Amino acid sequence: MACGGLLAWFLAAPSIWPLALMTVIALAVGWHLVAAIGGGDMPVVVSMLNSYSGWAAAAAGFMLGNDLLIVTGALVGASGAILSYLMCKAMNRKFLSVILGGFGGEAPAASSGAAEVTGEHRATSAEDVAERLASARSVVIAPGYGMAVAKAQYPVAQLVQRLRDRGVEVRFAVHPVAGRLPGHMNVLLAEARVPYDIVLELDEINDDFASTDVVLVIGANDTVNPAALDDPGSPIAGMPVLHVWEAGSVVVFKRSMATGYAGVQNPLFFKENAEMLFGDAKQQVEAILAAVDAADAVAA
Repeated sequence: MACGGLLAWFLAAPSIWPLALMTVIALAVGWHLVAAIGGGDMPVVVSMLNSYSGWAAAAAGFMLGNDLLIVTGALVGASGAILSYLMCKAMNRKFLSVILGGFGGEAPAASSGAAEVTGEHRATSAEDVAERLASARSVVIAPGYGMAVAKAQYPVAQLVQRLRDRGVEVRFAVHPVAGRLPGHMNVLLAEARVPYDIVLELDEINDDFASTDVVLVIGANDTVNPAALDDPGSPIAGMPVLHVWEAGSVVVFKRSMATGYAGVQNPLFFKENAEMLFGDAKQQVEAILAAVDAADAVAA
């Protein structure tokens, strides 16, 4: 009603005031729309905002009679909407529930219906991880947004090359919503010149974790959370995840025991075959790489 009233005011007596008031209302609506949405859904929101900008451009094209603006705006709007749908499907979320917010809050487990996660985690060192990798036959790396923040893709690529030179089978397991947007991890790995044929999607590699010796989870959290399968009361229940806990050994690279974007604790951290490697991901990968090189030098 307010928008309609301001439109009528502007058409009847054009001035800066209805435009200024409309701008204030638009800012308030935009803030209210985004502020209520939890971190776990933010990639979807980013995609939707991109879609909104496309539809706005198309509408401006109709007003200006600019066919090029209409076509490009429609393409951006449609692609953003399709991408948002695919991301919601990958996260087992409904679009309306994302837009309405309420996901990833800090509510206690008792009130949210999620099972309480208890246990003790075990810490490891870069040298121990290097020894484990040296004796492994199959290694899978599951990257996440933490790898992007630490800019660890380059030492990771070097580590992969060292292991492959030793005859170790190394592959990447990329979740559809790993990072900020779909394809984020693929772009980072391509920048580091990681061979494309060893970068596999969730559906392609999930069945192979049971026969994998070591999994390195670098900066990922919600995409490797077994609560999505085991806990019906979890906020991420039903979300497809990488079954990394089925491997012989799991090493999780994290700065701390903090929860991920979804605000949900990860039972993976407390499993018997999982260990935590704390610190900056880039520095820790470089330390592992140095330990592997030192072991090769001694062997030579």
